[in-house]
Amino acid sequence: MAATATATLVVAAPAAAADPYPSSMASTGDSITRGFNACGFYVDCPSRSFSTGTDAGVNSQYRRILAGNPAISGRNFNDAETGATAADLPGQIDLAVGQRVDYVTVLIGANDACAGSEAGMTPVATYRGHIDTALARLKAGRPGARVLVMSIPDIKRLWEVGRGNFLARSAWSLFGICQSMLANPTSTAAADVARRDRVRQRVVDYNTQLAAACAAYGSLCRYDGGAVFNYPFVLSQVSGWDYFHPDTDGQTVLASVSHAAGFSWAPARV
Repeated sequence: MAATATATLVVAAPAAAADPYPSSMASTGDSITRGFNACGFYVDCPSRSFSTGTDAGVNSQYRRILAGNPAISGRNFNDAETGATAADLPGQIDLAVGQRVDYVTVLIGANDACAGSEAGMTPVATYRGHIDTALARLKAGRPGARVLVMSIPDIKRLWEVGRGNFLARSAWSLFGICQSMLANPTSTAAADVARRDRVRQRVVDYNTQLAAACAAYGSLCRYDGGAVFNYPFVLSQVSGWDYFHPDTDGQTVLASVSHAAGFSWAPARV
């Protein structure tokens, strides 16, 4: 019997569709998102925010979206608050819902870990509860909006790059900055080493909860996969006034890193 040749047709899977550009956006979070200390001494600088800022040098997420969708012009709302913790996020989301935005960025939790002492840090379960409440309000109020949830920066990295700098140590002490992590910055005592590791682990735990909360939200939520946490920032990207908040260079890096880890925007199909 003669052999019969058969041909197999291989059909390539269609490429994943890019997300249509939003026509409005809001940023939520804390002083990082407000651009605190990025343009002046102890003032908010929302124009230099990595998310919704308008500064050409920073090239925020907003400006990148604007280049592809001019309809977003003037529809960039910075709802973040300097000093905010996760407990403040639901209220910020309420503002974003009222602004009827299509896209929201979330970067919150540095102040939950950066307490006056280790004991003052927000418990992980409490932190997650605030995140879930906020995301539930967004889904209920703007069910079609997309949300980018960013990992909290590695605050132990700040200690690592600043502990050898006299001005950084002086600022941390004078202004009482993030004492849960930055107290006794030159100490190598076992208790201080262990404390720093526990505070870093708290940030890791928060980020794990952010990833889980975003996954539970569904396909309209994107987690950055730890991109912000893993970025190896240097001291020159931190404000020389407090050696804690991102300066203009730091905001520029945040814009680039968060954009790359976020949605793939494209013109809407017609």
